[in-house]
Amino acid sequence: MTDGLQVFWDDRVLLNDTGLAFGEVPVSPLIDVQAKHVENADRVVNMRSVLQRGQIRDHLVWRDGRLATIDEIAASHPRGYIDAVRAFVDAGGGYIEENTVLSAGAWEALLAAAGTSIEAADAVLRSDTLRAYALVRPPGHHAQPEQAEGYGVFNHAALMAERALASGMRRVAIVDWDVHHGNGTQQFFYERDDVLYLSLHMRHGTWSPTHPQTGSPAEIGVGPGMGYNVNIELPLGCGDAAYAAAWRAIVEPIMEQYGPELIIVSSGQDASAYDPNGRQCLTMKGFHRLGRLTRDLADRLTGGRFAAVQEGGYHLSYAAYCLHATCEGFLARQPELDDPIGYLPDDPRHGDAGIALVQTYLSRFWEFPR
Repeated sequence: MTDGLQVFWDDRVLLNDTGLAFGEVPVSPLIDVQAKHVENADRVVNMRSVLQRGQIRDHLVWRDGRLATIDEIAASHPRGYIDAVRAFVDAGGGYIEENTVLSAGAWEALLAAAGTSIEAADAVLRSDTLRAYALVRPPGHHAQPEQAEGYGVFNHAALMAERALASGMRRVAIVDWDVHHGNGTQQFFYERDDVLYLSLHMRHGTWSPTHPQTGSPAEIGVGPGMGYNVNIELPLGCGDAAYAAAWRAIVEPIMEQYGPELIIVSSGQDASAYDPNGRQCLTMKGFHRLGRLTRDLADRLTGGRFAAVQEGGYHLSYAAYCLHATCEGFLARQPELDDPIGYLPDDPRHGDAGIALVQTYLSRFWEFPR
């Protein structure tokens, strides 16, 4: 078993060309100089380059990704949906929903993102490594069983969790710190107790008819899943200290009581203070702390095993720096890359009301520190 962190990459994730957009919707006729769609290939190219050239480069082992098979994707998504996505791409692509662009090269890109995520999970399940990171695009945590959304088509965290359960595990935990609520991941496991889902996100509610999930702490799961869906909805403007406080007050005690056999991390860097798609205030220091808290929790609960997958992060350069900081934390190393722009006032009490609300909804299922 290798030490360090194995990073899984496949060049084919770059093949989906999302083109130009006004943020994430078609170009504005009022603007002369159009920007790229925020979910573009450049963002993960920069993430790869920072990891390859940064101070932790000697502690990373790069591994090849692969294409997923249809059977592997069908472990989570119905075959009719998979066939419909393929037919949409074959017909020329376009906006499969209001924010999600698929180009002519998208099908292979989607298979590469799904397969590379599964391969990262498999490496941990085979005990090739304790820690794996799937550096893929597009993000997957908004993708519901039969609905593409939020740039994503297949839900990579769900595929990884199903892989772990198929290997014989009985309890898997997914922790998601992308700035947005992972409504798709919630939908997959809302009625189940074999996958615990915890999402730390900014308050934003629903945003389309296909996105009925609100991300509210009141959404705790139903039936056997009641109490196993944990939405930590934080006010806009929360920074490093508020996220760390939410982790210690909610994530840590629930995880310790649940006792997962594997932790899966939906790792987004769009909660940074400079991201165009978020309104939170994390800096590199905050992402380093989340990485280290994950490492410490895995060391206590899962024998050190966790597998992470890339979600959001849309500032072309700072998101890459924040990923480096995240991986420093995963490796239990001190910060080794200076933050070039990260300074904002940080009120540790800013998230207190949100934390208290989560505890109110879930106190009958879990015990929380006083």
